Amino acid sequence: MSCCTHCQATDKQFGHAKARRDLRRYHKKGPDKTTKMLLSAIRERGLSSATLLDVGAGVGVLHHELLGQEIVAATHVEPSSAYLGEARAETTRRGNSDRVTFVQGDFVEVAPQVADADLVTLDRVICCYPDYRGLLQAAGSKARRLCALSYPRDRWTVRLAVTIINLFLRLRGSAFRVFVHPSAAVDAAMRDLGFQPCSRETTVVWQALLYERRTD
Repeated sequence: MSCCTHCQATDKQFGHAKARRDLRRYHKKGPDKTTKMLLSAIRERGLSSATLLDVGAGVGVLHHELLGQEIVAATHVEPSSAYLGEARAETTRRGNSDRVTFVQGDFVEVAPQVADADLVTLDRVICCYPDYRGLLQAAGSKARRLCALSYPRDRWTVRLAVTIINLFLRLRGSAFRVFVHPSAAVDAAMRDLGFQPCSRETTVVWQALLYERRTD
């Protein structure tokens, strides 16, 4: 499956009903667990007046949470038109429309049009993209200081669960697929791009890592 085909499938998979449901859950319960882990790690780095590039940004939880003391401006990149619409409406409701730029599309394709940022985030995004190396290359090239990732742990139980999920998607006629990319390969790719890990938290299924650009 090509990345372009997968992004088209992503737009169909993450439709209006799911986008509205995710935004309602955020209003009721706050950020998801992986997002909370990333937020905690980011805030520990002491960012101030920084810029954010959020890849696969969903309903925009990261920039909703960070705009203010840590972040002064954000770019929101999302392949799903439904999620982009909900994120834009929520941003306007919060009075931040002048501080967020919205871009729809496959990040690897639109990255040349997107400005660099102090912080780049990919929360539950690597697992939705077949070419993780290309995705990381594009993200790393835009991150001036920090790059935050969350993605599934490379364990047999997680791989089994993902296999079942993909079978269910296939039976439903969806072209969307979920991926468990090798954790060691993801880490090696980030190190090759000039980053070193400075934080890692895990749950049974997920891992959240913050990488900082090396200065040597």
